[in-house]
Amino acid sequence: MAGEARKDDVGKKLFDSRAAASLVGELRGAFASGTTRSYQWRESQLKGILRMTDDRERDIAAALRSDLGKPELESVVYEVAMLRNSCKLALKELQHWMMPEKVKTSLTTFPSSAEIVSEPLGVVLIISAWNYPYLLSLDPVVGAIAAGNAVALKPSEIAPATSALLAKLLGEYMDNSSIRVVEGAVAETTALLEQKWDKIFYTGNGRVGQIVMAAAAKHLTPVVLELGGKAPVVVDSGVNLQIACRRIIAGKWGCNNGQACVSSDYMITTKDLAPKLVDALKNELEMFYGKNPLESKDLSRIVNSNHFTRLTKLLDEDKVSNKVVYGGERDPTKLQIAPTILLDVPRDSLIMKEEIFGPLLPILTVDKLEESFDIINSGPKPLAAYIFTNDKKLKDHFVKNVSAGGLVVNDTTVHLAVHTLPFGGVGESGMGAYHGKFSFDAFSHKKAVVYRSFMGDAAIRYPPYTNGKLRLMKALLGGSILGILRAIFGRS
Repeated sequence: MAGEARKDDVGKKLFDSRAAASLVGELRGAFASGTTRSYQWRESQLKGILRMTDDRERDIAAALRSDLGKPELESVVYEVAMLRNSCKLALKELQHWMMPEKVKTSLTTFPSSAEIVSEPLGVVLIISAWNYPYLLSLDPVVGAIAAGNAVALKPSEIAPATSALLAKLLGEYMDNSSIRVVEGAVAETTALLEQKWDKIFYTGNGRVGQIVMAAAAKHLTPVVLELGGKAPVVVDSGVNLQIACRRIIAGKWGCNNGQACVSSDYMITTKDLAPKLVDALKNELEMFYGKNPLESKDLSRIVNSNHFTRLTKLLDEDKVSNKVVYGGERDPTKLQIAPTILLDVPRDSLIMKEEIFGPLLPILTVDKLEESFDIINSGPKPLAAYIFTNDKKLKDHFVKNVSAGGLVVNDTTVHLAVHTLPFGGVGESGMGAYHGKFSFDAFSHKKAVVYRSFMGDAAIRYPPYTNGKLRLMKALLGGSILGILRAIFGRS
């Protein structure tokens, strides 16, 4: 029950609402001391994350291997290196990000100056996902620390090895008075969500996103929701099919075996191109993962038995099971599903209604590629959308008319690596954005400040109000120099 200590089977006291309230109180005390606001503290904590990542790279890769069967190259490139780059960028730009931004003022406040001051929000909660459990836990933490906040991090219990490692390492490398890790599952997350935070950053699925947003609404807490959706990839004729297929495979099966929010969820191409596209995908998949991909060491496994069962249910639906043109092999003992391509699946099938989040790639065919835009826009807005084409008119139409968190032309997923771009969703794929400066901004309040002296005090502000004052005030608010002169000299 809420507020009561609970114990597990071995008598260990679990994290409940009372413990959550105590944690928040401790973090608020640390934030109120002013320690986290200083540049020196922010710099030292960012350097701590960087040092931790460098020192313990092998431990991190081992934890990711334990949780997901993730190949070392994927662990290093997509988690360790990306986090390292995020820290380095924040350290390089931090002083610049912290500087007030000078802005122009208007005639109505003359003489004056103004600026926008970035101040930390306070005490923030970050709830991370299991598919990239190191990166998606710490990348938002980098932004929160850079902005000067105290932080509580809740890693995903579905990646227990990485969760335990994060709790251990942050305890060793970070300031534990201001940065804390809470391990656990639904009960612990619920206890945390009952508290008042200054911001909640959640990465995961839309169902839990609704729960997070409802809990935040009770305290009017702002949220960033990094969700997902069915990311489409449109393939036009006239492109280099080998390169296109390699890039599609890298963004689908090379990203955690499809267990990524920006992985291609389905493909759309023309009826004429479909056979060639399928053949090209088969050839490249065999080159990458061999004739028996279930034996490949370069494919991550499905994270757990629940997700394995969910994916096999999508694959075994009556209206879909006969649409497999490549792959479909599975091994429940190893939680492995081979890269699988399905052709001409019905749009009302489960696989086209749900986010797949796995190694299955259905292909829809159309007579004209322009039809693909209507298909995409008929569903919820995705987190990412991709197109392969050399047709400038088609590219422009795609960018102008397809609404998604981010778009990539002639590749997939690479927009994540561009730190000058915001990464986030739109509509059901999420709200808010981060990466680079956008991470700093996500955890900052932009405070407006106006500075005035005691000079230039205008009588027109004060009673008694006259018609002359009214004319002059209208002119001032209208910003017209000519109007101001006419008001002053009484000319019509």
